[in-house]
Order: sequence, then C-alpha cells, then structure tokens
Amino acid sequence: MARPRAAGYEDQREQILAAAAQLFATRGYTAATMNDVAAACGVSKPTLYHYVRDKHDLLRQISAGHVARLEALVAEVGAVRLAPEAHLRALIQRFMQAYASAEHEHRVLTEDVKFLAEPERDAVQAGQRRVVRAFAAAIAALRPELAAARLDTALAMLLFGMINWTFTWLKPGGALTHETLAPVVIDLFLGGLPAVVAQPRAATKSRTAAIT
Repeated sequence: MARPRAAGYEDQREQILAAAAQLFATRGYTAATMNDVAAACGVSKPTLYHYVRDKHDLLRQISAGHVARLEALVAEVGAVRLAPEAHLRALIQRFMQAYASAEHEHRVLTEDVKFLAEPERDAVQAGQRRVVRAFAAAIAALRPELAAARLDTALAMLLFGMINWTFTWLKPGGALTHETLAPVVIDLFLGGLPAVVAQPRAATKSRTAAIT
C-alpha cells in the first residue's frame, strides 16, 4: 500500500512549482539546475525529489498545471450561462486576472514547452488548443457569420496576442495593472469586432490555414 501523503503536501508542491517557474522564467530552463531549484524553493534536494522526479518533471508540471488552470477558468465562465457578449467579456476579464499572478508560468509555457518530450508537449498544446477553441466559440456566438468564414479562430488568436504578451512590457508596480487593462482589452476588441467583415471562405482559407 502506498504511504499516504502528509498534510500540506499539495501546498508545498505548489510552492515548489511557483518558485521553479520564477527561476526558469528569469534564468532560463536550460541554465537552471536542480541545485538552483532547491535553493530557490528553500528546500533540500532530497526534499525536492520527494515532489518531482527531475527538472523535466518540473517543467511538465508547471506547463500542464498552468494550462489546466486556464481550462478551469473557461469551464467556470461557461457554467454561468451568460449572453454571448457578456460571456466573451467575462472570459477576457478572468484571463487577464489570472495572468496577473501567473507571469512566470506563462513565460515558461511560451518559451520552454519545446523542451518537453513529444507526448507531454502534445498534451499541453492540446489543452492550449481547447482554450483557443473556447474563445473562438465565444466570438462565433456573438458573430456567427465570422465562424462561417473561418475567422473566429483567427480573431481568437489576435485577441490572445493582446492578452498573452502583456507580461513583456507591463511594468510590475506601475500605474497600470492586468486588472486595470482588462476593460481596455475588452473595449478594444469588442469595439473593433463589428467592423470585421466576414469574407467568403475561399478568400480567407490561405490566411487561416496556419492556425486551424
């Protein structure tokens, strides 16, 4: 019989993953060692290996956990059964809020997922695609003709272009925060959406092929 986990095991594991994500994001996954990770986490190496197998396992857990939390946000918003525009607004708002405290995890996801083994990388990327499809579906619910023209996914990717890369220029502790920028992103995207014209499918096929 497997030995039961001690109380607080999950809390300790999450603290280790958060510290490792910060280390990978600032120093780089390939440059960081398990000694560095243990020091950053404030634990001994034997303790560290109680929670993860190796550095590769750390990367897998950080990436998969971040995507799983984003999928959970999609499910939470979807469970409320909002009208189309309110639903899309809520998705953007919740994702901006989530990214405010997940800068390091997001940087690891965007820059280091390539170091995962193929099956693990495929699983993480499948989760990312599910998130994109959820946003595309929200856009399509608001503008069904855009889905018919295969523009819903393209627009979802453009929206993520605004959301995903905020951490590269938003100054921590500055006047602007993810929370204050969320309404700006919402208004900018929804304000521009009515101007998008659904073109015939043949005219958009080559443009969307790379992301569908």
